[in-house]
Amino acid sequence: MVNTAVDPVQASEIASGSVPVAHDMSFISMFLHADPVVQAVMLMLLVASFWAWATIFDKWLTFRALKGKTAKFESDFWASEALDKFHERIKKRANHPMALIFVAAMDEWFRSRIRDIGAANLSQKLGIRERINQVMIVTRNREIEKLESGLGFLATIGSSAPFIGLFGTVLGIMHSFTSIAQSKNTSLVSVAPGIAEALFATAIGLFAAIPAVIAYNKFSGELDKFSGKLEDFSVEFSMLMSRQIEG
Repeated sequence: MVNTAVDPVQASEIASGSVPVAHDMSFISMFLHADPVVQAVMLMLLVASFWAWATIFDKWLTFRALKGKTAKFESDFWASEALDKFHERIKKRANHPMALIFVAAMDEWFRSRIRDIGAANLSQKLGIRERINQVMIVTRNREIEKLESGLGFLATIGSSAPFIGLFGTVLGIMHSFTSIAQSKNTSLVSVAPGIAEALFATAIGLFAAIPAVIAYNKFSGELDKFSGKLEDFSVEFSMLMSRQIEG
C-alpha cells in the first residue's frame, strides 16, 4: 500500500512557500512576466530585428541583381560597334548604375557636340570632355547614395541593440531585486526566474545586432567593390570619349 502521508516538515515548507515551484521558462512566458518597461524594450528590439532582416533581404536581392545586370551590360557595351546605336538601344531601359552612367554621358555628349568637332579648338574639346566627366561623377555618386540606403540602419542596429537590451536587463534586475526584498524570499528558485526574464532582453538585443553587423560588413564590402567597378568604367569610357573628341 502506497504511503500518502505528508511529512510535517515538507508541509510547513509548502505552506511557507520555500519548496521549489516549477516555473514556465519559455520565451513567451518570460516576456509576459517581465516588467512593462522591459516588455517595451523587448518589443522595440523585436521590431528592429524584423526591420533589419527585411533590409538584409532587400539588399541581398539588390546586389544580386546588380551583378547580373552589370555583367550583361559590360559584355554588350564592349561588343557594340557604334556607341550612338548602343545608346539608342538601351537608353529607355537603363535600370542599373553602369547603364545610367553611360546614358548620362552620351546625353551630355549629344548636347555638347559641335557640328564639326574637328574644327573645335582645344579649349572647347577640353570643356566637352570635362562636362562628360562631371556628368558621370554626379550620376555615379547619386546611384551609390541610393545603394547605401539602409546600410546606416543596419550599422545603428548593430551598434545600439546590445546596449538597448542591456538597458532592459538592468531595469529587469532592479525590478526583480525589488520584488525579492518585498517578499523577503532570497532562495535561488525565487530569484532565478526574474533574472532570466531580465537577461532575455539582452539576448534579444544580441539577436538583432549580430545579423545586422555581419550584413553591414558584407554589403559595405560589396558596395566598395561595385563603386570601384563604376569608377573604372567611367575612366575607361572617358578615355574612349576623349579619342572621339580629339580624333
